[in-house]
Amino acid sequence: MLPILSTHLFLKQRLHPGLLETAARSGARGVELFAARQHFDYTSREHVMELAAWFASNPLEPYSMHAPLFPDREMGRAGAPAVNVVDPEKSRRIDAMDEIKRALEAAEHIPFKKLVMHLGEKYESWSLRTMEYATTALEHLGAFARPLGVSVLVENLTSDATTPEHLVTILEMAHLDQIGVCLDLGHAHIAPGIAEAVATLGKRIAEVHVHDNHGLKDEHLWPGDGTIDWAATLEALKSLPAAPAAVLEIGYDLNDATAAIPDRIQMSFEKLA
Repeated sequence: MLPILSTHLFLKQRLHPGLLETAARSGARGVELFAARQHFDYTSREHVMELAAWFASNPLEPYSMHAPLFPDREMGRAGAPAVNVVDPEKSRRIDAMDEIKRALEAAEHIPFKKLVMHLGEKYESWSLRTMEYATTALEHLGAFARPLGVSVLVENLTSDATTPEHLVTILEMAHLDQIGVCLDLGHAHIAPGIAEAVATLGKRIAEVHVHDNHGLKDEHLWPGDGTIDWAATLEALKSLPAAPAAVLEIGYDLNDATAAIPDRIQMSFEKLA
């Protein structure tokens, strides 16, 4: 599996070339840019061009981008509504799609290939309304992303609306064959189980988010620090027709010593080899 590091690990910091160099030294072949304005300000031409210039002269690949979860610089702590494409209010759904399109426009200068997006928030319920809104968003954003050379991936969360079975229902009912899936292993470990998720999503899985937890909440721990059976997980992933990219998505609030982070990244990739 292609080793990719999500910049989610550095979410408390402005994304700069030094952090990208840390990823490269730690064995990553590419990065998934986490689109949060306080970290990667996709609305700032200066910031986008700074990173574009670095990628143009270095072998580390801008593999993918995680769509924004909030439109502000405080991850919603000051009251900004979430970027929710299945919100009951039409105006908020439109605002959410507009925010994701702003992030996608960075692909004009930073040639990432995939956009990972959420369908709603972590407690979103499943309904015909949710399916309708999700279909509309995926059709619209997929069409917007395609000319930029980007394919859209939808992620399984811990909500009823985004179980592997419901994601497959959305994609099959709407004939969204161009939309893939990012299988989040930590979310699947909470429910319904990783092997079951792999079996359900199958060939649609284009990348996996790699992190660990204890099966109760979304902790984003380093692999091996929770209760995921990594040998069984790797065996399940081997059943896929094509090996997905392995995107290491570690929590930014684990308080790891800065000097230890490169070794932890490298050890995590070795665990997945």
